[in-house]
Parts: sequence; C-alpha cells; structure tokens
Amino acid sequence: MKWLWKTLPWLLVALFATEVTVVMLPKKDGEFHLREFGRLPALLDGRIQPFDSVARNSLLQIRSTGDVPLEEVPSWKFWHHPKKLKATEWLLEVMTRPAQADSRPIFLIHHPDLISELKLQDKGIEKSALRYYTFEEIRPVAQEIMDQGQKASEVEAELRSTYQKQLLKLANAVVLFHRLKNCLQPEDAVDFEKELLGFEKGLATIRAEARAGKAEKDLDKQTLQRVEETFHRIGVMAQSGFILNVPPLDPETSRDHWVATGTSLLDSTRTGEIHPAVRSFARMATAYAQNKPSEFNQAIADFRQWLEPKFAKEVKQGRAEFYYNDVKAFLHATIIYLFAFVLAGGALLSYALSPNLSETLRRSSFYLVILAGTVHTFGLVFRMVLEGRPPVTNLYSSAIFIGWGAMVLGIALEKIYRISIGNAVASVAGFFTLLIAHNLALGGDTMEMLRAVLDTNFWLATHVVVVTLGYASTFVAGLLAVSYILLGLFSPLLARPLVARSAGAASAAGGPKGAPAAGIKVANRLPLTAGKMDIGKALAKMVYGIVCFATLFSFTGTVLGGIWADQSWGRFWGWDPKENGALIIVLWNATILHARWGGLVKERGLMTMAVFGNIVTSFSWFGVNMLGIGLHSYGFMDAAFKWLMAFIASQIFIIALGLVPLPLWASFRSRVAAPNAADARAAKPAPAAT
Repeated sequence: MKWLWKTLPWLLVALFATEVTVVMLPKKDGEFHLREFGRLPALLDGRIQPFDSVARNSLLQIRSTGDVPLEEVPSWKFWHHPKKLKATEWLLEVMTRPAQADSRPIFLIHHPDLISELKLQDKGIEKSALRYYTFEEIRPVAQEIMDQGQKASEVEAELRSTYQKQLLKLANAVVLFHRLKNCLQPEDAVDFEKELLGFEKGLATIRAEARAGKAEKDLDKQTLQRVEETFHRIGVMAQSGFILNVPPLDPETSRDHWVATGTSLLDSTRTGEIHPAVRSFARMATAYAQNKPSEFNQAIADFRQWLEPKFAKEVKQGRAEFYYNDVKAFLHATIIYLFAFVLAGGALLSYALSPNLSETLRRSSFYLVILAGTVHTFGLVFRMVLEGRPPVTNLYSSAIFIGWGAMVLGIALEKIYRISIGNAVASVAGFFTLLIAHNLALGGDTMEMLRAVLDTNFWLATHVVVVTLGYASTFVAGLLAVSYILLGLFSPLLARPLVARSAGAASAAGGPKGAPAAGIKVANRLPLTAGKMDIGKALAKMVYGIVCFATLFSFTGTVLGGIWADQSWGRFWGWDPKENGALIIVLWNATILHARWGGLVKERGLMTMAVFGNIVTSFSWFGVNMLGIGLHSYGFMDAAFKWLMAFIASQIFIIALGLVPLPLWASFRSRVAAPNAADARAAKPAPAAT
C-alpha cells in the first residue's frame, strides 16, 4: 500500500487539473454560432462588454441565476445535470422569439405576501423554496406590478419594507424584460430585415417625391403609411432599447459614441442611410427568428469583417471577457477549495490515529489548495486585465481578493506547520469568500464604472489593496482561533505534540516506518524538535503572528485612506462609518497584542479575542455599507443583512464555547486532571515507619 500513500495526492491533483484544463480549452459552436454572437461587443453601463455579459447580467437581475433550466430534476439526483438555456441563447430568444421567451420561468418572486397580493399562489414553479414565473403568468398583473413598483420607488431606500424591496425588484425585472425585447427589432416584428428594406425604399421614394416638389397630400398614401408605421415602432425601440450595439461610422472622431438600434434608425430618417451594423443585426434577428442557422452565421461573419478593422480593441475586449465568463474560474476554484477542506479535515482527524493516512490526506489537501489558488489567481488577474484596474474596486472584487489573501496566508502557514491547519484555513476562507462574491454578483454587472472619487488606480492599488489585506489577515487569525476552540473542546488534538513525520524519520528512530519520530528533526520538514511544542501552542503562535501582520496592514491602509480622502474630499478624517470601521479593526488588533504582551490573556483569551475580530471585520466590510449613509455608502447591500447577522451570531456562539471551563475541554481534560491527582497524592499522609 506504500505506493498508494505516495500517489494518491498526485492522482487527485491530476483529476481536478484535467477538469480545469478541459474547461479552459476552446469550445466549438453548435448549429447556430451562438458563442460568436456572444463575443460581439456592445457599450453598456459605461464600458465595452460582450453580448454574453449583457445576457448574464440581465438574467441575474431578473432570475438571480446565470442560465434558465429547461427541465426539472429532483435535488437528490445530484449526478444528473439538467438541460439549461445559456444566457446568450436566452437573450437572443428574448430579442427575436419573444413569444417563446414569454413561456420561460424567469421571474423570481419569493415574498409570500407579494405572491398572495398578485394572486399567483397556484402558478409558477417552486424550486428550493423559491418560486419562478413566466411572463405569460404575470402578464395579467403586469400593470399592477408597475403601479405598485412606482409607489415603492418613491419611498426612501432605507425605509422600504421587505415587501416593497421585493416588489420594486420585480417591477424592475419586468421593465428590463420589455426593454430587451426591443433591442434588436420591435417586439412584434416578423421579418425585420425585409421591413427595413421596405422602410429604406419608402424613405427614398418620399424624399425623391419631395425634392420633385410634391406636397404631402400628393405623396403615395400606402408608402407613406408604411413608413409612418415603421417610424412609430422604431421610436418605441429608441425609447426602450438600452444596449448600445451600433458603433460610430468614424471611430477616429467619436470612438465611444455607440448608440442603440432604435436611435440609429431614427438618425437614418435624417441621413437617408441605414447603418451597416443595423443591417447586420436585422439579418441576425430575422435568421434566428426563422430558424435559419446558415444565414445567421453568415450575418455574424459579415458584421465581424466590417467591425474588426475599425474596432479591433473593442472586438478583442469582447472576446476576452467572453472567455472570462465561459471559463468560470472562481466557480471551479470554489469546488476545489471544498474538496481540499474535506481532505484537510480528514488529515486532522487522523493525525494521531494513522500517521500515513494523515500525511497523505494533508499532502492531497495542500496540493489541491495550491491548484485552487492557481485558478483563483488566474481569475483575479484576468479580471484585473479586463478592467484595467487593481484587484479591489467594489464589494464583489473585495470578496475575491480577501479570499485570495487568506489562501496565500494559509499556504504559508502550512509550509511552516505541516499539520493541515493552514490547509483548512486556506480552503474554508477561499470557499466562503468566493461564495459571498457569487451572491454579490446577483445584482448584475460586477465591472461597472467607478464613481469619480474612486477613479484613481494609484489609491486603489495602495489604500484599498493594503486595507483589504488587513481584512483578510484578521479573518485568517479568526479562523485559526475558531479551529483552536472547536478542536480543543471536542477533540484531544490540541494536546498532541507537534511532530515531524516522514517515511524515513521513524526508521531513523528505530520505530515502525511512517510513525511519528520523537526527537528527530527531518530535513525539509518542520523546523521544530518533535515533542517540544503541542498543536495548541503552535496555533497560538500562528494567531499571534497573523494578528501582528493584520495590525500593520490595517493601520497602514487606514492612514493611506486618510491621505486619499484629504486629496479627494479635502479632509483627512471625517468620522465616516467606513472610516470608523477601519479604525475599529486597527484598535481591536492592537488591543489583542497589548493584552497578550501584558499577560492579561493566555492562549484561550487570545483565541476568543481573535474570534471577536471576525465580528469587527465583518461589520467594517459589510455592516457600515448597510447603513446607507456616509461617503462610502456606494457599496450598499441590504440584502446581505440577515446573513451578516447569522455570521455574527455564529461567532458569538463560538466565543461562548471558548469560555467553557477548561476541565470540559477534551484536549486539556487530562492536563487538568494530572495536577489534581498530584496534589491529592501530596496531601495524603505518609505511612507510619515500622
């Protein structure tokens, strides 16, 4: 079995690495070149992005998912992957086959009072306690939704009830769905390409007759009526359409002046010429609506041929972001982190029972953490390149970066103390922060344009990055402290000696091969003499070192933030909630260090204070944004309030566990009992001499 212990870690890494490699390889298009359409660039929310991003962000805002399931599969059939309608295909369907799109369950309503008010109890599809409705099902109450949504929007954001927030979200989803239907062609179009040709021909006829001196009453009535009808429908498109997919004809003079299809068509009534991009999109819309893949594919190819020479940068940006969306690096990193955590837990549980198994699981977990970290880093750097910004620009990116920083610190700890604690911290921090990021992305575009006060790469690369590293390291110290409390209370692991284990160590000590080697210092292993330190003391050293690191970065980041505020707002400090939160982190970390230096707390006290640091940091990271006040309220995320409260409650519970009397701790029960027994023996009178 020796070969199994050595090869299992590499087999697991090879398995996940193969899966990641397959995901990153180029994929072929189907009958319709939907992927090519998804790569086409458009201007939205102040930035160039592919149609694929437009589709994903729109679907996230409406349904809170990135795709639409086409079949229902019971939750217990986790091995069966249901068929799904991907975001780009869904967007094309909405824009060109609206009747079919109306039958998709995409509107999420989960407030019971709202469902009852709209009389939708017997409709929709329920999945995981959430209800999804088609537009056909909510069409009869669409106007009521809009009217009530308008009233809810008039209430100040911080005063809205949960019902009003859900109602406003639903109203916005209905509006967005309607606007998407009118982006490429009018919602009721049958053959928009043919209609445009007739419109252009009719315009030319009317212009020619007008130049010939004919009065309006003498113009051809049928031609004039057709042109007026099309003009009216184009006007609706111009008002509704919001995807700016038509680039300027002359990029040298107005490269950023992209317009919507409807707006471009209104302009054509003055110039008499329809934009080439509008013609191409009309061809795509008609071909897709009429199920003609070859014509659809040709229209995309012709448009790209026209677009690339003039807008090479925008085409490259669209293709790069499409690849970023398609790879889903953070999703795959999340999955690998989860498996790494399971292996790390197994290594800890088997630490004293089976050295070979424990070391194999530890190495497997370590390699998987490195693989997940590599994928995590790839996604982080790719996103930075796409944005042209440092890694932290909003709450979403801060979650990604905090997880990345915690992962790096966990790997460093594991390299020093090879007991799988570092693996557990890195994997659990990476998993939960990426999970938080995923939920933060449900609001739509995560690469939106920055506010003017934030639009400076220097301060984003200094203040924001440094203070976020302070967040990450404070969380790592807290996670280590949580590990100490849970392991100490429910297992004897903390009292175990910290030993170096390798295949050759035991034989050198004369023991069985693979067993712990007391007193042996193994090359390239732990820089500690076995038996001199137990795992509890090692954890205390880890927490102390990380808190020192966190104090330095939190303090430096806060000072840099004050300098930035002085340059942007004209004052170094204004007692803004976000500023106060950052200061509280610095003060709390400094308090931990002083309490430790002054002997006010020992190991358990240090750990409970570090766990409370999780509460302080979570409040500074999320809580102050939920207040909706101050100059830093641009990250307002009220939807996360219940999860923040749940997290704080869990940390308070863990602190309570940390205060349980030491005799009740599984790791220290024997240590407490031994002195008591010795005292009892000392108090017992000596036998009389004979």
